[in-house]
Amino acid sequence: MQPTATDQPVIAALSGGVDSAVSALLLLERGFRVEGLFMKNWEEDDGTAYCTAKEDLADARAVCDRLGIPLHVANFSAEYWDNVFEHFLAGYRAGRTPNPDVLCNREIKFKTLIEHAAALGAPQIATGHYARLRHAGGQVRLLRGADAAKDQSYFLHAVPAAQLARAIFPIGDLEKGAVRAMARRAGFPVHDKKDSTGLCFIGERRFSDFLARYVDRTPGPIQALDGRVVGEHRGLAFYTIGQRQGLGIGGRQDSAGDAWYVCGKDTASNTLWVVQGGDHPALFRDRLVCSALNWITPPEERSFRCSAKIRYRQADAPCRVDLTGPDRCTVLFDRPQRAVAPGQFAVFYADEVCLGGGVIEETGTGNEAS
Repeated sequence: MQPTATDQPVIAALSGGVDSAVSALLLLERGFRVEGLFMKNWEEDDGTAYCTAKEDLADARAVCDRLGIPLHVANFSAEYWDNVFEHFLAGYRAGRTPNPDVLCNREIKFKTLIEHAAALGAPQIATGHYARLRHAGGQVRLLRGADAAKDQSYFLHAVPAAQLARAIFPIGDLEKGAVRAMARRAGFPVHDKKDSTGLCFIGERRFSDFLARYVDRTPGPIQALDGRVVGEHRGLAFYTIGQRQGLGIGGRQDSAGDAWYVCGKDTASNTLWVVQGGDHPALFRDRLVCSALNWITPPEERSFRCSAKIRYRQADAPCRVDLTGPDRCTVLFDRPQRAVAPGQFAVFYADEVCLGGGVIEETGTGNEAS
């Protein structure tokens, strides 16, 4: 069921990209009063040209001018630093692999944006996410986007249901190609703008170079499972489970010539564990433990079957979820999963419905060094 237009405005989050532009357009066509809002979430204080915020703001203004709607500009940099970036850094310093996009959605693009929209007299917000919402019986459900290649429900799983109930996803039923075609017909200058990837403050620079500005390099041994020290790492924060590139030990190969992969981190001894071969058993886990759970559609049983994603682009993995506490669960996969990384998120699905998810805390089976 689509939300119906009211006399109160809807604040459309405009990023300067094609998806949010078409979202605002569709709202207007449905009879909503629309006002745009551009969020600045990072201070450009390093003198580089990696962040495109200025150009994005100019594009958002051009879209609003084309649509004849006002544009508000809000600086949420302080909120982003405190509620997203500090957690991002803490995760890496602890040897984990955090996902700031999930926290940004929960803390900034919904929580902070909804609060700001309310101050502007708008009870609802709209974003250009490729996901769908279903309202029934006073409840809201989060569904995958119709475009499977662009579905963003994974990144939205941590947003509380009460906040999703105040959101509209106008392009959730559309394919990306149709969105670009609409933008072209509407005369938007962003109709062929390249999709943004990664985080604004990282841009096109190497991630390890950016991270080194905030996280100390603490070298330590790179160790094979048989105890051999095969190299030296530059700091556990700069590696993730399953990583192959950038280990600097390509010359240390056995007769089979198999490449090395990260299979675990030991923060107590500052050891990076590696194995040879992308299908090595130590890279696979048949279970994990999640914490910080957020249920958009709460489970009815303490133990239930569903599917899970342990990273955005991964195919659904059938599993059983056992609730072990109000904020904790164990996930047992039908088939072991490769490169499960603590700090990332496990997100649960029942067919097209995103049930919710949580932070991966521990993994089970295989290499005990992880």
